[in-house]
Amino acid sequence: MDGMNHDHGSMSPPMSMNNTNNTGTMMHHHNMMHMTFFWGKNSEILFSGWPGTRSGMYALALIVVFVLAVLVEWLSHCKLMKPDANHVAAGLIQTLLHAIRVGLAFLVMLALMSFNGGVFLVAVAGHTFGFFIFGSRVFNKSSPPPKTSDLPPMSC
Repeated sequence: MDGMNHDHGSMSPPMSMNNTNNTGTMMHHHNMMHMTFFWGKNSEILFSGWPGTRSGMYALALIVVFVLAVLVEWLSHCKLMKPDANHVAAGLIQTLLHAIRVGLAFLVMLALMSFNGGVFLVAVAGHTFGFFIFGSRVFNKSSPPPKTSDLPPMSC
């Protein structure tokens, strides 16, 4: 057990010759990576150094995650193609929309991997709001059960 890092919640890269300063001494880098949920605005979401510690950037990051989650729900429930569309063209459009939807869903998932409680709450809120607007019966004008999307449902 000697020599093991018992600092739960942080991971540091191994020491190497690349981690030396001008005097030839080793520098020790501490990169904080949370492995449990935490509350706070100082975190990295999706990109290195973003949102940082500047005021308002954390709120912008939360808005971006919220919008991404709403877009995933919109793409999951939208009907963009006409029923009489060319099958090949419709298949290509469906494939492109599916790729965009999966890519956006993966971005939301990667944002959640920051383990920030605020990011978790806005991701759930974005999916909830998106489903309420695009997937629920509240804004559905037709009485028979319509086809809700051009894309197949995402399976877990």
